[in-house]
Amino acid sequence: MSGDILFLCHRIPFPPDRGDKIRSYHLLKRLAEVAPVHVGCFADDARDMGFAGEMAQVTASQSVLMRDRSKVVAGLTGLAKRQSLLVSLFDHPDLHRWVARTMAERPIRAVVAYSAQMAHFVPALPPDVRFLMDFVDFDSAKYATYGAEGSGPMAWINRREGRVLLDFERRTAQRADICSFVSEAEASLFRDACGLGPDRIVGIENGVALDYFDPAADFPTIEHGDGPLIVFTGQMDYRPNVEAVESFARQTLPAIRTVHPDARFAIVGRNPAKSVQALAQLPGVIVTGGVPDVRGWLAAADVVVAPLRIARGIQNKVLEAMAMARPVVASPQAAEGIDATDDAHFLIAANPAEEAAKTIALLADPARAALMAVAARARMEERYRWSATLAALPDMLLASAGGAGVRAA
Repeated sequence: MSGDILFLCHRIPFPPDRGDKIRSYHLLKRLAEVAPVHVGCFADDARDMGFAGEMAQVTASQSVLMRDRSKVVAGLTGLAKRQSLLVSLFDHPDLHRWVARTMAERPIRAVVAYSAQMAHFVPALPPDVRFLMDFVDFDSAKYATYGAEGSGPMAWINRREGRVLLDFERRTAQRADICSFVSEAEASLFRDACGLGPDRIVGIENGVALDYFDPAADFPTIEHGDGPLIVFTGQMDYRPNVEAVESFARQTLPAIRTVHPDARFAIVGRNPAKSVQALAQLPGVIVTGGVPDVRGWLAAADVVVAPLRIARGIQNKVLEAMAMARPVVASPQAAEGIDATDDAHFLIAANPAEEAAKTIALLADPARAALMAVAARARMEERYRWSATLAALPDMLLASAGGAGVRAA
């Protein structure tokens, strides 16, 4: 590629230890194989900021800013400006200035914005600069769902966010040469919402780091202990994950423990919300908080579960468990978008009763569970290597710019 790439993402892509960072990390690594990359992003905390030096090894230049705008300030600002609260939350004048300076001083030929809240940093672009908008998920649809299912002030806020963010997503899509989503299902939903076709709205699926998430790899093991171990992994201050483990711990696990009184449910993930921490008081529930290496918990699991009721795109937690050759019981929402077969590569369970029944069935039939685990690993190797899922990315960037016809910010 003749020229450089500007990559804008809402969280520093290092390390790839949570869902959004996993995708942005692999995007950055692939982009760096195509051309020099200049990265503008935010750090959530001092820990994140500490990885700026590691990221600098693969970037031509970078700006990593501490995200210091509170939700209250973002909310008031967003309301005053009639702006999406998500967009308002991720705003910083220094990043706008850095982008303008980078566009002026560097031979930028493509801009890649990762997640909707970064689109407002993309300035008006000249005709020869390509703009790829990686929305990842159809975020406005998630907020609309929260608003429809809730009540009171938060439901109103979520309904408003769904409307305002959808308008912003549509306007961004009109500016971009091409927009990508984490699955064809998400891309299809957005095509229906914005009226653009498959030449402009595409799916770029997530992959899984198969050399890392490999049951034969070298990683610290954990004591399995007595009784069946059921594991959930994820960022534990993220609302869909919180709701998923609360449902499983309070409704599904008790039913499993009527058959397996010593069954344990381990909730493995960073920053557990207070409601998640409280689950540790329930019989058989373990709340680990952040762990140095999630692979030990996955390897020790008799069953990995993903009982999400609201899920967008492809769930990394499911791909990682399958890559680790573990039998998985997932909700239809968590399984959506994954090119695998129910009852062959994993089991799909639509509610707590089905989750309990299918988990119990796997625990009762170790041979079946082992066959499913092997099939899961094989499916990941066949279908979900990052080199395969990101194979089309260079061609998307090398295509002629200006196809959208609307280049203004």
